[in-house]
Amino acid sequence: MSEQNDEAATSIADRLNLGVPHSARVYDYFLGGKTNFAPDRAVAEKLLEAFPGFRTAAQSNRMWMHRAARYVAEQGVTQFLDIGTGIPTSPNLHEVVQQVLPAAHVVYVDNDPIVLAHSRALLVSTESGETAYIEADITDPQAILDSEEVRTVLDLSKPVALSIVGVFHYLPDDAKPYELLQQLVDALAPGSYLIFSHCTPDFAPEMWEQAIQVYKADGGDAQVRSRAEIERFFAGLELVDPGVEVPYRWHPDDETQALVDNETFTDVSCSLWVGVAKKP
Repeated sequence: MSEQNDEAATSIADRLNLGVPHSARVYDYFLGGKTNFAPDRAVAEKLLEAFPGFRTAAQSNRMWMHRAARYVAEQGVTQFLDIGTGIPTSPNLHEVVQQVLPAAHVVYVDNDPIVLAHSRALLVSTESGETAYIEADITDPQAILDSEEVRTVLDLSKPVALSIVGVFHYLPDDAKPYELLQQLVDALAPGSYLIFSHCTPDFAPEMWEQAIQVYKADGGDAQVRSRAEIERFFAGLELVDPGVEVPYRWHPDDETQALVDNETFTDVSCSLWVGVAKKP
């Protein structure tokens, strides 16, 4: 029995691959979370040396996600598909949207087994709502769409909010990111929304070039994109005003404005383009 337990523990450790940095855990470190490990922290510190704004970018990205999700819920959309969920950090997306619509249904998707290990925090829904979690990868959209969780928790014949926040800069062009996103959007009903953010080198190109080199040197892959390249992800959709914008200028609330006023949030420190768009 002891040998079986040891083998099981070894198998779990191998699957988690804690000796290799993972984007979800690096992001957790930038947000001040505790679900990260020495390799994640090491690469995160190297990235901060190359681009000191990573923590601010992560913070502004998450605050914007909350505002965007709330906005879409206020439009009456009761279903959310969140791909690239990351380490649970309260308030999670379902907590935000169920404050507006207690009966909202949310399906989370991530490819890091450690997110699965913490997914219980994502499954505490309101009594009238529902949440589910899928361990899957954005590079296989059909597997996500065909999953039992999506088929039972969501009704794709009705509007769904597709949330892909801070994910696609990990997909270089040879991964065909535009085609991957289009496959997901094509499966959604008219009246659905896309909530999307992406890192950009537009405001600090030299720092971002160095940061990408650091990330690739540690075994990762990434490609930041210009505003024009990011606008292509919204092709065929109707962008919500103010269109593709830096996160802190997209419907800022008082908390966001305070960080702008004290110059914590700047174009350089955030280095993201974000947008919300409706499928006609």
